[in-house]
Amino acid sequence: MIKMFVSDCLGVNEEGHLTIGGCDTVALAKRFGTPLYVMDEDQIRKNCRAFTQSMNEYYDGMGSVCFASKAFCCLEMCRIAFQEGLKLDVCSMGEYYTALKAGVPAKNCRMHGNYKTEEELYFEIETGIGAIIADNIEELERIDRLAGEIGTCPHVLLRVKPGIDAHTHDFVRTGQIDSKFGLALETGEAMEAVKYSLDCKNLNLTGFHSHIGSQIFDIEPFEHNARVMLEFIAKVKEETGFVTQELDLGGGFGIKYTESDNPAPFGEYLKRVSAVIKEKSAELGIIAPEISIEPGRSIVGATGITLYNVGAVKNIPGIRTYVLIDGGMYEDPRYALYKSEYKIVNACRANAPEDSVITLAGRCCESGDLIGENMKVAELKNNDTVAVLSTGAYNFSMASNYNRFARPAVIMIKDGKPRLIVYRQSVQDLIAGDI
Repeated sequence: MIKMFVSDCLGVNEEGHLTIGGCDTVALAKRFGTPLYVMDEDQIRKNCRAFTQSMNEYYDGMGSVCFASKAFCCLEMCRIAFQEGLKLDVCSMGEYYTALKAGVPAKNCRMHGNYKTEEELYFEIETGIGAIIADNIEELERIDRLAGEIGTCPHVLLRVKPGIDAHTHDFVRTGQIDSKFGLALETGEAMEAVKYSLDCKNLNLTGFHSHIGSQIFDIEPFEHNARVMLEFIAKVKEETGFVTQELDLGGGFGIKYTESDNPAPFGEYLKRVSAVIKEKSAELGIIAPEISIEPGRSIVGATGITLYNVGAVKNIPGIRTYVLIDGGMYEDPRYALYKSEYKIVNACRANAPEDSVITLAGRCCESGDLIGENMKVAELKNNDTVAVLSTGAYNFSMASNYNRFARPAVIMIKDGKPRLIVYRQSVQDLIAGDI
């Protein structure tokens, strides 16, 4: 019997090998080498369309879907998002430059971040970025001053902390008052920033942004966030007369990493949150604003896998079994950072019983270089190909050259055909910036 996996793009072929997008993963590993990131373009595009269709269906098309490029940023991904009608959220000059080089118009991009350098802000304003999500009053002063020097008036949204605990990992909670991001409601800081913005001559305040965290399965916190933000919008109108044009509700929608994860369908989020916005706006006597959402992980996360070669199996009787692979925390740091759980598959025997419990260990000179512990999998042997599922988000983005390991290549599959979209680094690449 074929197993149920975490994504529809995965399957098992007649040889018993794991497939992604119809391609044999064992063959991909041999052809392109390992470690190897593999993404399914057809599933990515399907996910993009699910969000845009939901926006059209439940909010009458009065909003936009913005791909959070921090989840997976490269030229090809930016092209795909733009082709599917998504805007691009970027949070560094590097991500913004990548989007521009991919052919995404500046007006279709928006810049995030709790600290943007003057160099970044100048470049964003000069190139006509679609919007800047301002994090603090000091940043507003810089935007106003630089825009005055350039002679333009950029669109600005204020990032607001709605004071909501999204019940996720401490490292990825961003909506509560104790967060490095945004302006607090409770202290009056957010209202102060509104009034400061309205006094600035060289920026155009258009609305507000909020984001309550990441990998959230419950829809209720998103509904609560919408109510809180609309109450703030009504209060702003009452105190200043400012009419909010846009409310950016952020992202953070959970995905399936393991069989126990149960994310809601994409459309259910927008259905429920849209209803809250319409009802609450009518109750408060304000015009329902245009809305934006920022899916990242939920578009690419489960569409990607990472393939490794097994180099050795080290059994410590009564303790644990280590399976040593040719990658590690340098290209998948999420377990080391967050203890993030993954589903793994022996790609050579994908339908075999998962009768082994192992620790998947990387090559880095760190005892904590693990991809996961107590992982169930069909017995793995030397030179087997092992697949770690749901690695399409944040793995490539967060990869490093720790221990001077080279970053892996990235393969994109479309219509059952693989193509290289990011080259594997060489040792020459590792010293390219050295003097």
